[in-house]
Amino acid sequence: MTSDLARGPRGPWQRDRDRIIHSIAFRRLRHKTQVFIAPDGDHYRVRLTHSLEVAQIGRVIARALGLDEDLTEALCLAHDIGHPAFGHAGEEALDAALRPHGGFDHNAHCLRVLMRLESPYPGHDGLNLSWEVLEGLAKHNGPVLGTPPWALGELDAAFPLALREYASLEAQVAALADDIAYDNHDIDDGLRAGFLDLDDLLTLPFVADQWRAVEARFPTAPRDRQLRELVRSQIGVMVNDLLTETAKRTARMAAADVRAAARPSAAFSSELAEEERRLKRFLYAKLYYHPEQIATAARAHHVTAALFAGLAEEPARMSEGWAARLPADEPARSRHIADYIAGMTDRFAIASYARIYGEVPEGLSNV
Repeated sequence: MTSDLARGPRGPWQRDRDRIIHSIAFRRLRHKTQVFIAPDGDHYRVRLTHSLEVAQIGRVIARALGLDEDLTEALCLAHDIGHPAFGHAGEEALDAALRPHGGFDHNAHCLRVLMRLESPYPGHDGLNLSWEVLEGLAKHNGPVLGTPPWALGELDAAFPLALREYASLEAQVAALADDIAYDNHDIDDGLRAGFLDLDDLLTLPFVADQWRAVEARFPTAPRDRQLRELVRSQIGVMVNDLLTETAKRTARMAAADVRAAARPSAAFSSELAEEERRLKRFLYAKLYYHPEQIATAARAHHVTAALFAGLAEEPARMSEGWAARLPADEPARSRHIADYIAGMTDRFAIASYARIYGEVPEGLSNV
């Protein structure tokens, strides 16, 4: 058997997907915040379960459009690997701590993890992923037209990722699968936690239309089952709309045309895009910026900032290998400390804070 087949006959994007799934960074997503910080309940989503749900939606769309399912799945699975503990609260604290040294951006950090920090192979740094996967992750939110964050800029200089062009259709689908997943699953978790109210949700025409259809189909079903059906129904409507609009936009387009286009080639219709934006505004107002969420995020921000300060003061508090590799000079020194913190799960960050400051931070879970 040749060395190329020693681990099975796989294509490049199958290998990329497998390397992502087998990575430590992917496993850590099990204990990283999605919406609720360090949730006590087992039924709430975390970064890992969210990524799996995004991959499922992405594969369905890719298959229907005749795209490469393995490339789409790899992009979906990896897209959140750069998030630190405590979600956006942790990211904002790291960005503030690194402000004199270029800041912190979770999307750029995702590439940094995959291309530099996680290096299990003897022959190269990083996971040695394909250009198409790295390019798609770099342009998660579309072309990078301005100056990229320092981490992405350094990686692009070493391995050019055509930042000013649109990514592949698979990457665009993965980004929209992410939107579909969290728009709807955050509703599910928000209702379960009591942070969202159905009557408030029904002020949104898109949600109200789907709810009336669910009640008409299942008038005697228990309310909790109707709510789950509502979420499934909305996902189906969004997926079907995306398929129709993307098929229109890409008719007779070649792959090169997708990258050179002046607009995204994968998209919702203008009508649904407006409904989706309205839904996002609702979720920010009622869920993400809920007073309890804001208070919990403030405590998480404090814990992350305190971790950076404590480790900068005494780097030996980091794990042995990390402390031994600490650069002597700035900005590399502070960026190394931030890399260490960004890899932490919620629970490891809490435990690390307790070891440094002698007390367990309170109020870091509100569900």
